[in-house]
Amino acid sequence: MRIALLTYKGNPFCGGQGVYVRHLSRELARLGHSVEVIGAQPYPVLDDVKGGDDMKGGEDGEDGEYVRSGYARSGVPRSAAGGVRLTELPSLDLYRQPDPFRTPRREEFRDWIDALEVGTMWTGGFPEPLTFSLRARRHLAARRGDFDVVHDNQTLGYGLLGGPGVLGAPLVTTIHHPITVDRQLELDAAQDWKRRASVRRWYGFTRMQKRVARRLPSVLTVSGSSRQEIVDHLGVRPGRIHVVHIGADTGLFSPDPAVAEIPGRIVTTSSADVPLKGLVHLVEALARVRAAGNPGAHLVVVGKRAENGPVATAIKRHGLEGAVEFVKGITDPELVGLVRSAQIACVPSLYEGFSLPAAEAMATGTPLVATTGGAIPEVAGPDGETCLAVPPGDADALAAALSRLLGDADLRRRLGAAGRQRVLAKFTWHQAAIGTAEHYREAMARAGAMRPAGRRG
Repeated sequence: MRIALLTYKGNPFCGGQGVYVRHLSRELARLGHSVEVIGAQPYPVLDDVKGGDDMKGGEDGEDGEYVRSGYARSGVPRSAAGGVRLTELPSLDLYRQPDPFRTPRREEFRDWIDALEVGTMWTGGFPEPLTFSLRARRHLAARRGDFDVVHDNQTLGYGLLGGPGVLGAPLVTTIHHPITVDRQLELDAAQDWKRRASVRRWYGFTRMQKRVARRLPSVLTVSGSSRQEIVDHLGVRPGRIHVVHIGADTGLFSPDPAVAEIPGRIVTTSSADVPLKGLVHLVEALARVRAAGNPGAHLVVVGKRAENGPVATAIKRHGLEGAVEFVKGITDPELVGLVRSAQIACVPSLYEGFSLPAAEAMATGTPLVATTGGAIPEVAGPDGETCLAVPPGDADALAAALSRLLGDADLRRRLGAAGRQRVLAKFTWHQAAIGTAEHYREAMARAGAMRPAGRRG
């Protein structure tokens, strides 16, 4: 099959969408399909299927020649061996570092979609799902006949409505989990009415996503928990939603007995300023663990450090400045080495639609402490068998589980081995690609059945 895989954000080092695109595209190509990833900034990092090298989007002249359309610079698709290629569909990149929420120069504006993007940002909204969908619609219409199926990675923008007649191929959409869940958790954590108003405006795009989701013919999601959330929050009919579990790169994330455990090390992947990730509860738990007789317990957070907010306040209040370290921008091998060196991996999230960090930690054989928020139990498995499970938002329960595991080497070994076997049996990218391709074929068959008889073939 010729697959167009759309992603409005492709960063594989921050958030699950970029990770999903990178690994799914590689495994689909290994099955023999042709995959073209069409993405905006931060551009996806894709794998050379044969050689294993990264292929990353760059600026003009860095990786080949570009052509210019009437609305945006669009990269000539650049091939990676094995059937994966990248086409850049640039936004104005309004949230880039080191100048997020920037105002573009006058010469950067190309058309009305750019004006819409800036205007939405100026008024406190998040424009990228809508504006990327409009650019993708125009791009796909200009390339009618190039693809057998279009796979949208949770854009859920108005531009993707209209069916094969508009997009040139049937549409399949992945919804990892409804963003309305994030919205509600941030509203619950807001300290005053000004913050609540800001949150509501930022998440204004979720109204569009609800409307679009209800009109989609085929929705993929990553867990049974997310499936129910999509029904409850977005109003999608259950018969249109199909669960295809994702997973870990079990070749990369694997045990290595040569890597020594660092006593007391706990590792987690989290954004400090996102309430949904529950990092503040893990910091509170760490303080309890150290006070209860484990002064060497320390936390390494894979993610950006927030200089103020609840997490920073908790670190200062408990005197944990030397016991909590934040690392970001590390490579995949560095991440694997970090997880292998930990005595415990922890997922303290209040909610997850799947939890790739849980699957990846388990794949390395590192014992896991995780909450029961959202789909985490589907990944982590039963308490005491493949992980230690605790209620979300409960720092005392989290501290008790961490202390228990730090003090019991036999339990760590048993949980680590069982976790690895669970991931191998249930959560690999190869299995995800097979399941996803099956739903592509179903979508193509439905589109063929609906096409007038005179246009078939």
